[in-house]
Amino acid sequence: MGGTSTATARLRRIVIGFVAVLAGTGPALAQDDAGFQAYMMTLRQQALADGVSTRTADAVFPGLTLNQRVIDLDRQQPGATSSSAIPAFAPYRAQHVDAARIARGRQTYQAQRSRLQRIEQTTGVPESIMVAIWGHETNYGSYTGNFDLLRSLASLAYEGRRRSLFAGEFIAGLKMLDRGVTRDQLKGSWAGATGNPQFLPSIYLRLARDGDGDGRADIWNSPADTLASIGNYFVDAGWRAGQPWGVAVNVPAGFDRSQVRNRLVSPRCPRVFERHSGWRTIAEWRALGISPQGRSLPADSVMATLLEPDGQGATAYLLTSNYRVILDYNCSNFYALSVGLLADAVER
Repeated sequence: MGGTSTATARLRRIVIGFVAVLAGTGPALAQDDAGFQAYMMTLRQQALADGVSTRTADAVFPGLTLNQRVIDLDRQQPGATSSSAIPAFAPYRAQHVDAARIARGRQTYQAQRSRLQRIEQTTGVPESIMVAIWGHETNYGSYTGNFDLLRSLASLAYEGRRRSLFAGEFIAGLKMLDRGVTRDQLKGSWAGATGNPQFLPSIYLRLARDGDGDGRADIWNSPADTLASIGNYFVDAGWRAGQPWGVAVNVPAGFDRSQVRNRLVSPRCPRVFERHSGWRTIAEWRALGISPQGRSLPADSVMATLLEPDGQGATAYLLTSNYRVILDYNCSNFYALSVGLLADAVER
């Protein structure tokens, strides 16, 4: 018995040492199944130490295999410091705020009106914004992704480029199982987002809500839970009731943009925020000759930034702090603008 214990301990030290080598070499390491399974031993211990039940760990870990496809997809993503030219917004808008998505959004808006009204009364988040997020993320639930979430997250954690993020999301996914979410429900995008609102597991644990009173937060099948969860996300991110996300505006010819340049560097998504001007009140923007297209401007005291996504001479936008809340959902100007514009079209 003693010899067996000594041999087991020696094997464990060898495996731990091998995993340490894996962690140190990062994404340059060849992605092989043996290395993945060795890392799974460490990830299992992390999960158990973080409160995941042994029952769930025993059910999940033996069946996990490496998914090279999700690693390849992750490596194809543009870097945060990419110097490539930013494309025009107009083609993106045409694809994401199209007639079909608007029509289906209006149908969803009408069908869910009683639920939406209750959620808006509770959260202050406009009904149309919740519908637009649902429409933008999964086309109102028509496609939520079919990747095995836990396999994807485990593979991305093993790859190592963003190990802390994906290991944490993987463990959060295991905790979802402990809460009663089924393994079959844990399907979604290759990057780990799931359900109608495409929540990461950690967001589900923190912000998903039961909107229909059945005791579960079913963001896969329940429209009430989906919308309540989106509304709760926006409240948590700081949505200000009664304030629009932004307004399309005209910028006068000869406008001196140097006088409103943003001189701050954002610690998050700097390439997104560097396109915005500095903050000014609506009264100050009005005094500078900025005029609305269609909708009226918010109250003079509201703070806003200016964004010209298609450059000078094209439609520009004055954006309030609520626009930053949409960016919290997905830090992309094109995404946030399209959500706002889809919301405006849905409620017309």
